[in-house]
Amino acid sequence: MNSYDMNRRHFLALSAAAGVSAVARGVHAAEADGVGVDLSKWSPDYVRSIAGTEHYDTAAECYRVVPKDYSGRLTYWYYGPDQSSPQIDFEMDKAFWAAFKELYPNIKVDAQNLSQKVMLGKLRTGAMGNAAPMVARMPITWGAEFASKGQLMEFGPEDAGYSRAEFWPAALRSVTWQGKTYGVPTNNETMPFIWNAEIFREAGLNPELPPDTWDDVVRYSKQIKERTGKNGFGMVARVGAGNTSTRFMPQAWSYGGGALDEAEVNPSYRTTSVNSEGMRAALQASVDMYVRDKSVPVSALTNTQQENQDPFSTGNLAMMIAQPAEYLVMVERAKKATGPDKEIAQSAVDNMRFGLMPRAQKRRAGLFSGGNLHVFHPDTVDGGLDVNAAKAIMAFATGPEWTTKIAWVRSNPGNLRGFKTKWMKERLETVKGLDVGTAMLPYGLTYPVVPQASEIMDVIIPTMLQNALTEKMTVAEATDDAAAKINELLTDL
Repeated sequence: MNSYDMNRRHFLALSAAAGVSAVARGVHAAEADGVGVDLSKWSPDYVRSIAGTEHYDTAAECYRVVPKDYSGRLTYWYYGPDQSSPQIDFEMDKAFWAAFKELYPNIKVDAQNLSQKVMLGKLRTGAMGNAAPMVARMPITWGAEFASKGQLMEFGPEDAGYSRAEFWPAALRSVTWQGKTYGVPTNNETMPFIWNAEIFREAGLNPELPPDTWDDVVRYSKQIKERTGKNGFGMVARVGAGNTSTRFMPQAWSYGGGALDEAEVNPSYRTTSVNSEGMRAALQASVDMYVRDKSVPVSALTNTQQENQDPFSTGNLAMMIAQPAEYLVMVERAKKATGPDKEIAQSAVDNMRFGLMPRAQKRRAGLFSGGNLHVFHPDTVDGGLDVNAAKAIMAFATGPEWTTKIAWVRSNPGNLRGFKTKWMKERLETVKGLDVGTAMLPYGLTYPVVPQASEIMDVIIPTMLQNALTEKMTVAEATDDAAAKINELLTDL
């Protein structure tokens, strides 16, 4: 038995022990109507068992919504592959547009691939100045802001030719504002916990077992630093970077904290949990690693996950939270390395392991993130909205084929039927760790579905981290400061 198989068995044991009780949080235990996917059985083995069992005709499904001979125009903004993306992301992006052109040869497309940082500001400015695109693929935290301002058109799965049962309930909540639906999920993302088995071995830790709890993460990180001189955990705390909260909030939720009450079964999004005992315990764990133990990169204050790639690839970082795509990134780095660096980079690939996100006193949690497609209100669109062109791309991009392909190494199909496609089977066979990240979906929690979500998660939470990590404020002061800022935002709801 190889080490990856051993780790996978450990993962399954952990899943059974945890009971995957999070399935009860808004996930239908019964088989989804007409979809043939039983979310109550979710596990790496179940996901593998259904992959490749069904065939879908994308053209036929799309043509039921918009006929092939339709002539029109489409403006489309999205966040696609960038300099940190593996080559497969670029290949799938190119294939996506080639397939859409073949499907709808008479729809003229003006598509812009934008970085998330640039895209949000550009969308805000465009929507206010009647220069928005017809359709945009956004991170799931953005939709509520534009819906609350009346800048999105009501549009749900049924408008794209699909049933609501084909989408994960948590994903549907992310496109809902005041009881109305303003988008369709494209991909659902939950990340695994990644570690270097060789560094664990050097530090005297079991190389095939991840830290089960966040307290273990703190302890492991300290032991790794003391015994090897290498950084233990790849903390990121940069203000204005979305992946700071994507890595800290699962830690906060596990301890029982939150930004608002988003971790509750029926959140109201009216009360804050950012200065709760659970949040303070989570923040203290980060302070212990950064200030007390000095077991994480000193550059964590300005780091994003991209800055963790070099030290992990060179064997100088033991643990991190990242998408399964990180494996292919490391593979490509090893291929490009030369001389002694090549052996070191290949060792990082060979010793890369994937496991569940750690738990704490309250729960095991991961961030349920991803992307949604939205149609902008005709009054905000430059040149007016071509409804049928918008429907065509929505049907194409949110069906089982392309929600699977476009998320190839990073995420999971937004359309549940995508898990049964041959492409899902191919992904599981070629992307190491994908099954573990996919199996985290039942543990996933979403950010608060409020217009201020981006401000809270990209600025207030990272600033809270910075205030505590730099010792500008105590943990209690930092959480109280964050609570005051969030409460001020809540007055606008």
